[in-house]
Amino acid sequence: MSVQSHVAELRRKHQHLSEEVERAQRAPGSDDLSIAAMKKEKLRLKEEIERLSN
Repeated sequence: MSVQSHVAELRRKHQHLSEEVERAQRAPGSDDLSIAAMKKEKLRLKEEIERLSN
């Protein structure tokens, strides 16, 4: 897998997590711990994308 395709896959995962976080935040009775975990994973993906892009 090339670096570009790996970055593209990471971006896709990041976008998917963004959508999941938004959906969870709008849902009544959302689990704050799972939202926090998703946000943490989203940040990890963003940092990995930035690291590979430079």
